[in-house]
Amino acid sequence: MTETTLTTERLILTPAGLDDFTEIAALWKDEAFTQFIMGRALSDEEVWFRLLRDIGHWTALGHGNWSIRLRHGGAYLGSVGVLNYRREMTPAFDAPELGWGVDPAYQGQGYAAEALTAALAWADQTRGAARTVCMIAPDNLPSLKLAARVGYRPYAETTYNGHGVRLFERPCTAP
Repeated sequence: MTETTLTTERLILTPAGLDDFTEIAALWKDEAFTQFIMGRALSDEEVWFRLLRDIGHWTALGHGNWSIRLRHGGAYLGSVGVLNYRREMTPAFDAPELGWGVDPAYQGQGYAAEALTAALAWADQTRGAARTVCMIAPDNLPSLKLAARVGYRPYAETTYNGHGVRLFERPCTAP
């Protein structure tokens, strides 16, 4: 198992773990946070299963979701990850998936971009993939702007879990 901690100017990213549960559960109860991801708040049970999935990602695959925290003070901001969820959709993802979400209280301050940039640099250096992909709801303007900012470009539109989504790709920048 590979667990990697990433540090940026303002953030520390650590693999999601059991100690994060309370803060993750509080965030997933916030409908402003979940509106473009799930469309509803999640129960503690649903969050628990998501957290176990995240821990399992690191154990089985050597990558997964990081918890994003402020370096100074340790406040929990959200998550960013390099993922393989084997999503059932057409076209299917054929490259590592990047996913991210930041607490609405911390949005608009560059934290998501800082965390995503660190995760992408790590993925480019360690995953050996020619590209990464992501999926974004068409109404999620902040994530669409962030994806474009870090180099993602649209390549398809599809339906996932009954909702229309846009699929994006970004070429690896590592030599």
